[in-house]
Amino acid sequence: MFYIYCPYCKEHREEEEFHPRGQAHLLRPEDPENTSDEEWGDYLFFRDNPRGIHHEMWVHSVGCRKFFNITRNTVTYEILETYPMGEQPTITAETERVRKEQGVQAADGGWQTVGARPENKALNEETSS
Repeated sequence: MFYIYCPYCKEHREEEEFHPRGQAHLLRPEDPENTSDEEWGDYLFFRDNPRGIHHEMWVHSVGCRKFFNITRNTVTYEILETYPMGEQPTITAETERVRKEQGVQAADGGWQTVGARPENKALNEETSS
């Protein structure tokens, strides 16, 4: 299970409270009336699907119901950062490459967000079955 940090609620919540809403930072054509059908179709239907760092828009549907952005590694499913709408990501494919070269770890302790900590210490302890 993922714990996702909501930048508006300022807390980590279970992934079931959130829903992805597609690629982040899409720019609507400035002049839709004079946009060709091909350009308009590209805007409406085609999205990037990179292997690696990807910026996605999510909504905290069970909590504050606000939209925010997530930077996620599509290979490992690791969530590298969350940030409010209107802000730019601090982690990009280029900065992540540099971070790996420098040996910086994005998340630790099995948590999927940077600096994530459980509300209860018992949640972070591994149990043997």
